[in-house]
Amino acid sequence: MSTHQLPEHPDFLWHNPEPKSSYDAVIVGGGGHGLATAYFLAKNHGMTNIAVLEKGWLAGGNMARNTTIIRSNYLWDESAAIYEHALKLWEILPEELEYDFLFSQRGVMNLAHTLGDVRESIRRVGANKLNGVDAEWLDPQQVKELCPILNIRDDIRYPVMGATYQPRAGIAKHDHVAWAFARKCDEMGVDIIQNCEVTGFVKDGNRVVGVKTNRGTINTEKVGLCAAGHSSVLAEMAGFRLPIQSHPLQALVSELHEPVHPTVVMSNHVHVYVSQAHKGELVMGAGVDSYNGYGQRGSFHVIEHQMAAAVELFPIFARAHVLRTWGGIVDTTLDASPIVGTTPVDNMFVNCGWGTGGFKGTPAAGLTFAHTIATGAPHKLNRPFALERFETGALIDEHGAAAVAH
Repeated sequence: MSTHQLPEHPDFLWHNPEPKSSYDAVIVGGGGHGLATAYFLAKNHGMTNIAVLEKGWLAGGNMARNTTIIRSNYLWDESAAIYEHALKLWEILPEELEYDFLFSQRGVMNLAHTLGDVRESIRRVGANKLNGVDAEWLDPQQVKELCPILNIRDDIRYPVMGATYQPRAGIAKHDHVAWAFARKCDEMGVDIIQNCEVTGFVKDGNRVVGVKTNRGTINTEKVGLCAAGHSSVLAEMAGFRLPIQSHPLQALVSELHEPVHPTVVMSNHVHVYVSQAHKGELVMGAGVDSYNGYGQRGSFHVIEHQMAAAVELFPIFARAHVLRTWGGIVDTTLDASPIVGTTPVDNMFVNCGWGTGGFKGTPAAGLTFAHTIATGAPHKLNRPFALERFETGALIDEHGAAAVAH
């Protein structure tokens, strides 16, 4: 799709205003996190003279290319706190935003295939419970009862030895989430400007005072960088570097089927996670490609491995047909935890590095980032995720602990 062909939503036709010469704050990135940040700036801090700048079309980046999973069963205290707060916000947002974005709390299972998996999983269940996060350990028969289409035979390559289960977790319709935030932002007077590419920044000494775009220069007192997959590029424009890497992340959907898959199943060991969308598609995610890149596509062998694992775990999927595949671009930090906070440039703030946690963390990312932009100080939930932790070595290493397939 050309960036000059903006998609229409059935509820309303989106207008695309010309940018004003000056705003109190500019958010770079019109995806889920950028829109959520603008919403909470307006709602919680009374800041409505805001521009959200989007290079392409509204929520057309990673927000349109994720696998819609929402959960908070992370190991470390800092991660559990921010993702659990996000989940609590997910539970009230449909009413608050006056928009049904099909939030479905159907639960998420994380499978264990080895003794090491079992030990790590039981440890994580205990840690979750200590942090007030709902979590259970299921034996293979309980796994089968919850998801009858799973193959739990012990003669397969990756036998199911049990699973963690978070009942409150689930899925939501990602594009509807974006529209929900966008509609409320628009109602409160926020300008959402599409086809507006950031080309540089204007600085007075070490303080940012403006944003250069292909539609002119915008003067502003504060800038929030919120562009998943391209945060390092924006940081370089501003004169500093971020400790993140960008990788393609692939997924696919099948054609429509009758309901067969009642929950969400994730397997770290075999790099696949599966749910069934409301319309009936099987939604499958894979691991990240090992190389750095900005292409919204990935290597075929990653999808091939994903499909082989999925068919072994779910034999009936052998009869399904792939409808389409896609790739997003994820920013991943050295510890697989986000960066939300201040930067070496005065009045410039950054929200990046969420890796595969970006969609599920959307509401809490927006709320905490808005607080940081409005007050100049971190919210208690994003204080541990400051850029400075890479100088001190106080990392929040969720690489293995996050129970994701990459």
